Amino acid sequence: MEKKKKRLLSLLLILPLLLVILGLMKQYNRKQDEKQEAEEKAAKVYVTDMKEVSSVSYKTGNSEFTFQKVDDTWVYEPDPDFPLAQNYPEQIVSTFGNLEALRELKDGDAPEDYGLTAPAYTIKLDDADGNEINLSIGNAVDDAYYLLNENTEKIYTVSSSVTGALQHTLEEMAQLDTYPSIGSGNLKKEVITRGGEITIYDSENDDDAKNIAAVAGGLGAVTLGSAADYSVEDKDLKEFGLDEDTRITVEATYTKDEEENVLNLYIGGEDGEGNRYVMMNDSRIVYLISVEICNNILNIEEEEVKE
Repeated sequence: MEKKKKRLLSLLLILPLLLVILGLMKQYNRKQDEKQEAEEKAAKVYVTDMKEVSSVSYKTGNSEFTFQKVDDTWVYEPDPDFPLAQNYPEQIVSTFGNLEALRELKDGDAPEDYGLTAPAYTIKLDDADGNEINLSIGNAVDDAYYLLNENTEKIYTVSSSVTGALQHTLEEMAQLDTYPSIGSGNLKKEVITRGGEITIYDSENDDDAKNIAAVAGGLGAVTLGSAADYSVEDKDLKEFGLDEDTRITVEATYTKDEEENVLNLYIGGEDGEGNRYVMMNDSRIVYLISVEICNNILNIEEEEVKE
């Protein structure tokens, strides 16, 4: 019994020491990790380090884009009303504002040998203090590109992935409207106003069951993908047949999460390629929706169209 007590006492005395040793080991390992991280960071080579980019412009092929930050919102400089999805300029700034190089070329060849006198891409970054960075991207090499920082006249190789941020067309960068989910199960009423005449289809009216199913099928088939104009001006609405005197107005009342909502569609003329011009709510985007879907929304039978 006495031996057991001594053994237990010894363990109790050793335990604090073990805890201290464990703590010291953890602290040592943490410092080693921090040291390694600092060394790795110091070994990295950066082409740029611009903290607050306020403007970015770039050229690629025959395309040229300029985006400016206005009140914390990025806008397309040639057309500030263009519905620009913010993630595109943000990705460009994130990529080129603090660009890490694979390596810096020292005592290399002349810029023309790397395709940098006729670059595939040029990028210009500005900040609010008037500082600017000019970059040129030239030939590809393995999984990288040669890049020239024109401010420092230094040449680097950078990952080929950096050009991914520059590959989008303006149409791809548009932030399109969100179209609601509508079907015969949640469509309550549709009111069509056309040339002063009003047609109403009401789900509460048993005689309208077939009509509600037809127009709900049209409303449910709409997808917002193609657009004829991303920021149409009032003076140009007439050419699309979307001025107030010409357009057809569709007011659809539907439920979402047990609450009633209203979708306003404005249907204009045809584009000659099987589509009609359509706008929704207070958006300035003119969409292209197939004539067939528009006819379903308006509950127009094929025979009526032929006539």
